[in-house]
Amino acid sequence: MIGRILAFLYGLVCYLVFLISFLYAIAFVGNIRLVPKTVDSGQAGPLTKALIVNAILLSLFAVQHSVMARQWFKRAWKKFVPEPVERSTYVLFASVILLLLYWKWEPMKGIVWDVRNPNGRAILMGLFWIGWGLVLASTYLIDHFGLFGMKQVYNYLVGKHDEPPPFKTPTLYRMVRHPLYLGFIIGFWAAPKMTSGHLFFAIMTTAYILVAIQFEERDLIRFYGDSYRKYREQVSMLFPLRLRKR
Repeated sequence: MIGRILAFLYGLVCYLVFLISFLYAIAFVGNIRLVPKTVDSGQAGPLTKALIVNAILLSLFAVQHSVMARQWFKRAWKKFVPEPVERSTYVLFASVILLLLYWKWEPMKGIVWDVRNPNGRAILMGLFWIGWGLVLASTYLIDHFGLFGMKQVYNYLVGKHDEPPPFKTPTLYRMVRHPLYLGFIIGFWAAPKMTSGHLFFAIMTTAYILVAIQFEERDLIRFYGDSYRKYREQVSMLFPLRLRKR
């Protein structure tokens, strides 16, 4: 029983670290001065150095996030990490790398665009919050606590067997296959003032999302088979240009 309690507490700590990194991400990208470091804060240094450092930081997150999510890695990883805390450990690694990114990010101050019109600024800020709201809502529509490891450690604590998640397409998922990623893209790009550093962040993260979707959908097809193949044919990937194909 002690082991179950420790696993639950570990999962809870990992979830809290995730919450901190997620809320910080909103402030970081949105240049909200409630946090010590944002995408544009700090003294700008040499551009070449900033590009190299920022590319390395983003690559660290991309590699960790993609490799640890693959089934072959999970099978190997579970030889060292107990299955009930496997997801929590993945979440912890991703969150810590994000916190490192916020800390070591090098600002690039060149102005790409600066919307001065009050209505234009209000629209962009509205889209920014809609994007982040879409991210959070999407996690709850599928399984928020399962996605971030809390469901697994809770089930382990109470002795309940983890069932494989059923294939479902609630609300937003009937419009686009990846509303969570769409929310991130909107949140990254909806900026009244776009600097070179923010633009670099938006381009790199959007490129990563487009690549990550391909790997993720291969895993989903292996897991759900024809159900996901049919879903992919009927529903658009990111932008709701169509709801269904005939």
